[in-house]
Amino acid sequence: MKTRLLGQTGIEVSELALGGLFVSRVGGEFEQGRKAILRAFELGINYVDTAPGYADSEAVIGRVLPEIDRPLVLSTKLGGRPQPFLPQDRDCLMASVEESLRLLHRETIDILMIHEPDRPGQYDWWPNLDTYEAPVLAFLEDLKRQGLIRFTGLGGTTAYEIVPIMRTGKFDVVLTAFNYSLLWREAEIAVLPTAIELGMGIVIGSPLQQGALARRYSEVATGARWLSPPRQKQFQALYDLAEDLGMALPALALRFVLSNPHISCTLMGARSESEVEQNVASAEAGALSPDVIARLDEIAAMVPFRPFAEPFGLPFGRRYRGPGQA
Repeated sequence: MKTRLLGQTGIEVSELALGGLFVSRVGGEFEQGRKAILRAFELGINYVDTAPGYADSEAVIGRVLPEIDRPLVLSTKLGGRPQPFLPQDRDCLMASVEESLRLLHRETIDILMIHEPDRPGQYDWWPNLDTYEAPVLAFLEDLKRQGLIRFTGLGGTTAYEIVPIMRTGKFDVVLTAFNYSLLWREAEIAVLPTAIELGMGIVIGSPLQQGALARRYSEVATGARWLSPPRQKQFQALYDLAEDLGMALPALALRFVLSNPHISCTLMGARSESEVEQNVASAEAGALSPDVIARLDEIAAMVPFRPFAEPFGLPFGRRYRGPGQA
């Protein structure tokens, strides 16, 4: 497994990393998650990302880490715990960190991220959205001085709102999810250029767009009412390209992200040994050729922005209940 520098941290991370959500009970029983974690590290992965909001992910990873006898990089997040979660209360933030350390059986955390710093409706981190000054900043600096954490990060899901927070210069790493993949490229507009300019490590989350790029779906051909006509045509063009290349869609998705030399690593949402092995094999196949990248760029340009009212997570294979209240 090749490694890349994580921004200016000096840390070498495997270019493919393990996302912690699906090794939790969300993905299956403990033993299944345990085997996936161990197999990932056997195959050269050295970075795992988790969060208090990922069900029992921290607890699962904490149970397995003692079985791993090689260096690893661990990131987790602030947000959602304890309840009620008070993001501007220092005692609440400390309780979250102490619980993460307890569950992970660690004395220190390599990278501690603010979870969803760009969605005030989820976590109200910032008393002032013009200056982005908040108790959490001094708290993170104190943790660094105490040696409890090594580096800080932002783990967000917006394409533009996160950028002014990045520009405070207070963070070492940005994890951006759902906006840099085969068909969704909004992160190219502001997030990635800003991170490159600031020398931040760049971690990509959900390169398979939470399963939308995991396989071919019949809804594309049958015209699901929640999928806009331009998006349907775009998906079909992508399917045709994958067929022409003789390449599985997940492999194409992972190799696309890893073809960008500015990306430090991308998280895989593997939930089993076999999925880990498939993803590692895809990563080890290397970067895509310039010709394939050019064809993917043409397909991405068919729908350069999310169509109005497109569901954030496309409900392929799930019952769709409509767009909800206006």
